[in-house]
Amino acid sequence: MTTARQALSTTRRPTTAAASRRAGQIIHAGSAAMLVGGLLVAFGSVLPWVSTPAGSLSGTAGAGLWTLCAGVVAIAGALIPHRRVALVHAALPGLAVAAIVAWQLARLMQLSATTDSWGKLLPGIGLVLAGGGAVILLRIAARLRHST
Repeated sequence: MTTARQALSTTRRPTTAAASRRAGQIIHAGSAAMLVGGLLVAFGSVLPWVSTPAGSLSGTAGAGLWTLCAGVVAIAGALIPHRRVALVHAALPGLAVAAIVAWQLARLMQLSATTDSWGKLLPGIGLVLAGGGAVILLRIAARLRHST
């Protein structure tokens, strides 16, 4: 009788090494891409966002502080093992950073048009990196949403 119980109890538990590793893992399918996207957003936030003939304007002088926070949230989401929570940690920062980058680009175009200084106010490398990180975060959010 005890051998039958032991046989039943062993079939309920994961018996393979892969199944036991899966139970304790802290990463998910989008962890690597979320780390890359979050790091791009965080690094882009502290780099120059606008290049002018007089010098550069740092992202942390304005909305870059918000994108820095969003980058940290995305990095934290990469280390959460639950897919739905990670989806939120990719989608919300991705949308927020994409909106801020679009707003900054629209503001640069508006300032260039009103002051007739086309080509003198240019997006800096930080703005480009933050925008690229937002695209990666939104892409991985879409993948996490459609994965099973």
